[in-house]
Amino acid sequence: MNWQRWVLTLPGLLFFVIFALAPMVVAVYYSGLNWNGIGTSQWVGIQNWIHALSNGAVFHALRLTAELMVLSWFFQNPLSLALGVFMAGRQKYRAVYSVIYFVPLLFSSVAIGVTWSYILNPNFGLLDALLKIVGLGNGQQNWLGNPHWALLVVAGVIAWQFIPFNSLLYHGGAKQIPDSLYEAARLDGASPWQSFLHVTIPQLKNTMVTTTILNLTGTLTYFDLIYVLTSGGPGDSTNVLAMEMYKQAFYYQNIGMGSVIAVVMAVAGLVLSILTVKFTGFSRMDSQMEGM
Repeated sequence: MNWQRWVLTLPGLLFFVIFALAPMVVAVYYSGLNWNGIGTSQWVGIQNWIHALSNGAVFHALRLTAELMVLSWFFQNPLSLALGVFMAGRQKYRAVYSVIYFVPLLFSSVAIGVTWSYILNPNFGLLDALLKIVGLGNGQQNWLGNPHWALLVVAGVIAWQFIPFNSLLYHGGAKQIPDSLYEAARLDGASPWQSFLHVTIPQLKNTMVTTTILNLTGTLTYFDLIYVLTSGGPGDSTNVLAMEMYKQAFYYQNIGMGSVIAVVMAVAGLVLSILTVKFTGFSRMDSQMEGM
């Protein structure tokens, strides 16, 4: 009955409206205000949007966010795929490795940021000490203080945090691939590498699309880890959109401008998700088992 469908849909619908749609509507309203968050607000309409579109700092933050998206994808997806497929093997020792790989998932972003800030410290950091021992550095490389390296290093730390989660997705996908496909490939004379290319990867297509969407949209929300590691510095070399939104809203007490950036981030995430789904054919949800 139709009423039963509505009853079952209602909890999820209410959750979406209260925690997703309503805050976005409020953010759109705030984007038209001249308000410091405490005093009396003044409606200025699209003036905040015009200012944002002519603000070089916002476009710089947008460019850095795009760069971080690309770096995050290239750091996370290949390694996550390799680890996920490796952990899907039947050998017992792989399960032990799996526990070690998933350790970063147990820590908060703040804890990870503080830990890595100590590891990367140029005065007493573990990384510089190890590089000096093996003769690859002088032991005083300021990884987070160098504007040419900072974004790359931040992307590496983010990858360290989220590779276990993506590996878990690939692990689950690899476990669903039937052994009959690999047996057929072996009978045809395929090597393990050829089986990986022509059996494993095609069967994990939908998982790849899922992890790509999570990577792209997740990059828009990276804030806490970057805030702890660099606070957007040195200079503005890691000042991504989330950091710029925070600075505009709370450093400069411009809630309107911060809300504009928040809306831009939400729309960008929605557009990226739709484009990824559309151009990968994920929306058709074709069965990976078709024809078997």
